[in-house]
Amino acid sequence: MRQFSTLSCVTALIIAATAGAATTATAFGPTATQQVDGVIVVAGSTCTWANARTSANPPTALSIDRTSINKPGGSLSCTGGVTAALNNNPNVTFDDTAGYAKADVIDITGTQLGISCRYKATNVLWDRDGTTRKYVNQAFTATKTSGSFLCPGSVTTAAGGSSLLFR
Repeated sequence: MRQFSTLSCVTALIIAATAGAATTATAFGPTATQQVDGVIVVAGSTCTWANARTSANPPTALSIDRTSINKPGGSLSCTGGVTAALNNNPNVTFDDTAGYAKADVIDITGTQLGISCRYKATNVLWDRDGTTRKYVNQAFTATKTSGSFLCPGSVTTAAGGSSLLFR
């Protein structure tokens, strides 16, 4: 059953990775490009993407464009024979005073060996890494919304299991 736990973990990865981080443009730093990169390593599988488009730069509220993450237009790739796709454009808000970001809803489907599992997580929190626009997830649980009876009813991602870097 390793394949299904890996699928669940990869699904959690993508959920975690969509909530984001970035580098704001300042007079002293580089100009932000309204892009976000994501990575997560869970149960031996790694999923990554680069250059996903956002509607704004942090700390302005923004949405992440799923078409720039999912293939064929995006670069989302996972190890371990898993494919994944983000089903929504997550909206992300930032609280720089408290040092976190929050994604409203993350809806993801993971497929392995022809078995698909769809999960949703709400109000996913991400801790800001110092003064950068890198964010690391707090622990969260995503609930299965559809898929095979072989899919777990929920998947949990431990704190620090994913990160996002807005740039």
